[in-house]
Amino acid sequence: MDIDPAATAWLLASTALVLLMTPGLAIFYGGMVRTTGVLNMIMMSFISIPLVTVAWLLLGYSVAFSGAGAGGFAGGFAGGLAHAGMRGIGPDTAHGSVPELLFATFQLSFAIITAALVSGAIADRAKFAAWMVFVPVWSVAVYSVIAHWVWAPSGWLFKMGVLDYAGGLVVEIVSGASALALALVLGPRIGFKVEAMRPHNLPFVLLGVGLLWFGWFGFNAGSALAANGLASAIFLNTLVAGCLGMLGWLSVEQLRDGKPTTFGAASGVVAGLVAITPSCGTVNTLGAAVVGLVAGIVCSFAILVKFKLNYDDSLDVVGVHFVGGVVGVLLIGLLATAVMTQGPRGLFYGGGLGQLGKQALAMVVVGLYAFVVSYVLAKLIQRVMGFRVSAEDEVSGVDLTQHAETAYPEGVYGHQATRRPAMGDAFRPRSSDDAGD
Repeated sequence: MDIDPAATAWLLASTALVLLMTPGLAIFYGGMVRTTGVLNMIMMSFISIPLVTVAWLLLGYSVAFSGAGAGGFAGGFAGGLAHAGMRGIGPDTAHGSVPELLFATFQLSFAIITAALVSGAIADRAKFAAWMVFVPVWSVAVYSVIAHWVWAPSGWLFKMGVLDYAGGLVVEIVSGASALALALVLGPRIGFKVEAMRPHNLPFVLLGVGLLWFGWFGFNAGSALAANGLASAIFLNTLVAGCLGMLGWLSVEQLRDGKPTTFGAASGVVAGLVAITPSCGTVNTLGAAVVGLVAGIVCSFAILVKFKLNYDDSLDVVGVHFVGGVVGVLLIGLLATAVMTQGPRGLFYGGGLGQLGKQALAMVVVGLYAFVVSYVLAKLIQRVMGFRVSAEDEVSGVDLTQHAETAYPEGVYGHQATRRPAMGDAFRPRSSDDAGD
């Protein structure tokens, strides 16, 4: 197929939008942590850009998108090395109607932000050098392998008929399951459930979520790989789901806590966008509203689970991205319409239980694979070089101990005497021991 200039222009713009999401995530995450870990949190996102880029160009793209006939593994487990180092791909090589180099760059932008998302679970306590080792290895061993399963025509989940339009499995569930694995390996922060840890800068959080929402239009609508009617429908679905996610989360806060919060608004937008990511190209506008609303409500409760199960997912990657991804992936099995998919339908549109079963199987398999491989990799790094900073360094603050600099003058003083609730604390009812805050 000849390269289409209009489709190429649209994908160039979409790729730039998705790349902007990682700096947006850095600001979003940076606003959530305490003053002593702002720069470290931002840097964990920014360093993911070069690390994943190098790994993607050397191996990741080939593992994800080389076909079974190009030296790939049997059974659709992973692609081969036909395109290692981007071998065999030139400016005139086409992927459908767009240049393959551009398609590879677009997919690279997804891989980058997925790695950066994982960092939110280990805020305030990870060695920066260990993170730099983890990211490139993980991006090939976990992200690229699962991307092949779901998106490559030779991938086994793709051939089974699993639907994931823009990354509910590949991005959201993968990042959430991997984040849980790292949170368990590193253990909870000093003071978890005792010293509360409120976001230090809510304007940063809102600015970050604004950039994420802006970039998400490229994330989802760009996946159409053309400037057409489908991309337009996906664009609207992305807007609708973000809006309903915010309204759902704020409704829970109002009913449960008596006050809607700015932090809840930002979190609700992200929950809705996470859930619509896999389903944006499969549901109609009404379906997108349902997806966003359900995600906003469910995720607002899911973030509290960490306090009951005693795992410290610092910035609620599991509660928002994993759970939101699960919501979006499963609702495809209920709400997918033939108008959008050009074939498969969900249960509520006469499709039976078959598609729901495929979505559920993919959710379980992808989550387990991402968790197990991430856990083993983190354990190896912990054993060889240590993944968690010392208690003394953690108390002093990772900005100072890992980077020899601070974002604010008061950052040099380490943990504050004033209690600061963690992300989930902003939404749970205040207990009697919070009365003095």
